Amino acid sequence: MARSTFLYEEKVQSEWVDYNGHMNDAAYAKVFSQATDSFIGFLGLTGNVRTQLNYTIFTLETHLCYLKEVHEHDSLAIRVKLLNCDAKRLHVFLTMNNSVGDLVATSEQMWMGMDSVLGKPTPFPETIAIAIEVLRTQQKGQPVPEQAGRKIGFR
Repeated sequence: MARSTFLYEEKVQSEWVDYNGHMNDAAYAKVFSQATDSFIGFLGLTGNVRTQLNYTIFTLETHLCYLKEVHEHDSLAIRVKLLNCDAKRLHVFLTMNNSVGDLVATSEQMWMGMDSVLGKPTPFPETIAIAIEVLRTQQKGQPVPEQAGRKIGFR
């Protein structure tokens, strides 16, 4: 069952810093991906459970916003907000903050629950569905992040 809050922490690794002296765009995606894996475990879908239930979660879509530069050895904190869900999908919003609390990047994602054997979307297993519902209830009423639902284009 999901704990009350999720937090994934990481430090900017030397190999993630590019020729501009800040974290490369691909490294943001990497950190968000690592946070996603950790969050899926937070919901109870750990490696052992995925194997036992023949169930996993795929990312269907992602949208990254780069808001501030981060540099080598900076501390990062990633949190997840559940924007919406149904029996098989999660629409989530990940925020990345630096050590002083500045929002440095966001990642909006759509995930799909999958039967690993059949390779088809299927509803979340009961224990995972319960954890998702607990999280949904806990986050109910929280504001929708400013970057959520954005599209790429000129203003």
